[in-house]
Amino acid sequence: MSLEADAPLMDYLRTIDTPTVSNAIERLKIRPQGSGFAPVDIRYLFPEFGPMCAHAVTAQVETVTESHRKTEEAFVALFEAVERSPKPAVVVVQELGHYSQCAAHCGEVMATIFKRLGAEGLVSDCAVRDIAEVRKLGFRYFARGAVASHASFRIVSVNVPVQILGFVVQPQDILHGDENGLIQVPRESFGGLKEAIEMVRSTERRLMEFVRSPNFTANQLRGRFLE
Repeated sequence: MSLEADAPLMDYLRTIDTPTVSNAIERLKIRPQGSGFAPVDIRYLFPEFGPMCAHAVTAQVETVTESHRKTEEAFVALFEAVERSPKPAVVVVQELGHYSQCAAHCGEVMATIFKRLGAEGLVSDCAVRDIAEVRKLGFRYFARGAVASHASFRIVSVNVPVQILGFVVQPQDILHGDENGLIQVPRESFGGLKEAIEMVRSTERRLMEFVRSPNFTANQLRGRFLE
């Protein structure tokens, strides 16, 4: 499936919660069930914006220390990568430094630029800032929390594989996330994903209707719970 052909399915996926998408991918048996999702440390700071589904634009950065010179060209390279990316995009930033509790990877200025260039959010393995201002922009943050200073933030590399606390993201990966967490959606799942989602929903609906029935007992779950 081409990137252009991805768009209708991605629009559909924005109407679906992330656990349901994850369950549907599991049903397709494309990857091990213990892979393809971000850990609990990565939180959706603005869950009121609803699910995100976007193409990853990746970057490695280094914050806090001043061991290397910061260059404007490196920032422009990241902005150009977002501009060239299929839309919508999500910027995914990995910290290479040793001060992950202090590193802020985005604030109002960067978020405004990213949004202007077609990104709808940012994923960071560290922190972000300007929470109130970025919320007003409607720009999604997936991060560990917030810190006040941007320290000595510099771009190291753009459009390279990154690791977000062990969650591997490749450039142009499709990421889906909501208040439950963040996952990677394999493109090889796209052909059967919508049908798998509907199967997950119908299976869960039947089970929940049965559990809520007047005469429900635990014994009656035999042959039903793992169908």
